[in-house]
Amino acid sequence: MPDVRLASPQGKWILLTTVLGSSMAMLDSTVVNVALPRIGQDLDASLAALQWTVNAYMVTLAGLILLGGSLGDRYGRRKVFVLGVVWFAAASLLCGLAPTSGILIAARALQGIGGALLTPGSLALIQASFHPDDRSRAVGLWSGFGGIGAAVGPFLGGWLVAGPGWRWVFLLNVPVALLCAPIALRHVPESADQRAHGRFDVLGAALGALSLALLTYALIEARGGSLAVALTGAAGLAAAVAFVHVERHRPDPMLPPDIFASRQFTAVNLVTLCVYAAFGGFFFLTALQLQVVAGYSPLAAGTALLPTTALMLLFSSRSGALADRTGPRLPLTVGPLLCAVAMLLMLRVGKGADYLTDVLPALLVMGAGMVTLVAPLTATVLASVDTARAGLASGINNAAARAAGLVAVAALPLLAGMGAEAYRSPTAFDAAFDRAMPICAGVLVLGSVLAFALVRRPAPGCRRPECRTHGSVTAPPLEAGRPG
Repeated sequence: MPDVRLASPQGKWILLTTVLGSSMAMLDSTVVNVALPRIGQDLDASLAALQWTVNAYMVTLAGLILLGGSLGDRYGRRKVFVLGVVWFAAASLLCGLAPTSGILIAARALQGIGGALLTPGSLALIQASFHPDDRSRAVGLWSGFGGIGAAVGPFLGGWLVAGPGWRWVFLLNVPVALLCAPIALRHVPESADQRAHGRFDVLGAALGALSLALLTYALIEARGGSLAVALTGAAGLAAAVAFVHVERHRPDPMLPPDIFASRQFTAVNLVTLCVYAAFGGFFFLTALQLQVVAGYSPLAAGTALLPTTALMLLFSSRSGALADRTGPRLPLTVGPLLCAVAMLLMLRVGKGADYLTDVLPALLVMGAGMVTLVAPLTATVLASVDTARAGLASGINNAAARAAGLVAVAALPLLAGMGAEAYRSPTAFDAAFDRAMPICAGVLVLGSVLAFALVRRPAPGCRRPECRTHGSVTAPPLEAGRPG
C-alpha cells in the first residue's frame, strides 16, 4: 500500500518531479507551433518540413504511449520515467543543435519516444506513491500545474523565438531534465505492477507507429502525386490492417479489440477523433496565420493564444461537475458546435487583423467550446469501461486524439490547396487558411452529430476523472489505473 503523504517533504519532491517531467512534454506540444515560421526561415524549410517538425514527434508519441505505460508497470515506473526524461532531454539537445530540417525532424521523432516513456509515467508515479487519502489531491495539483504549463507554453515559445532564438524552445528542456532526473532518483520510491505478465506487444506498437508514419508521409507529399506517394499510402494502409490483425490474435495486445465492444467507448472515441483532428489543424495553422498574414511577432502570436488554455484552466472542473448533472450528451454536442463557430470567426483574421475585434472573439468562443466538451469527454471514456480498465481506456483515448491531430496537420494543408512554399507568401497562405477553417468546422459538426446520436448517460456509480483541472489542447488528460 503506497503511504507517502502529500504534506511530507518526500510528497512535495514527488509532486515537483512529476510536474517537471510532464511539463517538458506538454510544453513541447504547444510551443513548437509558434516557432515554425522562424524555423522555416532559418533552415530554409518547405511547408512539408514544417509539417514533419510537428508530426514526427506526434507519430512516435501516439504510437508508443500505450507501450510506455506498460514498460513502467513491468520494469519500474521510476526507472522508465527517468529514462524518458533523459531520452527527451538528449533528443531536445539534438533538436536545438540541428543544422538541417532533416536532422531536426529525426530528432523530433526521438523526442516523441522520450515523451511516450515519461508522459504516462508521471501520473503513474503519483498513483503508486501517495497514500489513498492524498491521491486525488495530488493528481489535482499535478494536472493543475501541468495545465499552467500548457497555458504559458505559447507565450514562452514566442518569447524564446523573439529573444534568444527558436533553438532555445528545445534547449530549455535540458536544464529542466538535469533538475528533474536527480530529484526522481533520490526522492521518488520505485514501484511496479506485480500483476503485469505476458510479453510486450512490441510488434503491435511498431506496426501502429509505422502505419501512422507512412500515412502521414503520403498525405504530406500527396501534392506531388508520384508513384512513390501512392505506394507509401498503400503500405500505410497495409500496416494498419496488419496492426488490427496482430491485436486481435495476441494474448496480451497493446490495444485489446474487445474494449470496443462498449458502444459508448467506441462512440466517444469517434467524437475524439473528430474534435482533436480539428484542434490539431487549427492550432498548427493559426500560429502561422497570425505571424505570416497578420504580421504578429512570435511573442504576440504566442500571447494571443493564451485565452483558450486560460479558460480551460479556470472552468474545466466546473464543466465536469455540470456534466455529471446533465449527462455527457449535451456538452459533447454543444461543445464541438461552439468550436466550429470559433473556426468560422477566424475567417476575420487576415492582414493587419486587430487582436481585440478579430482574434480574441474567436479564441474566447474556442475556449468556451473546449471547456464545455473536454472534461465530459474524459469522464465518458472512463465511465464506458470497467474500472479495472480505466487507465487503458484513457491511454487509448489520449493516443487517438494525438493520432487525429497528426493526421490533420498532414492532410489539412493538402485539402486547403496549400502549396509547398505557401507560408512564405501572406496572400497564398491567407487564401488557403480561409479554405481550411470551414473544413475544420465541418469536422467539428460531424463530431457533434455523432455525440448527439450515439452518446448516452453512463450508469451511476461509475469511475470519475481525477484530473479535473487541465489546459492541454493537444489531447485529453491522461488517467491512470488505480493500484490494486
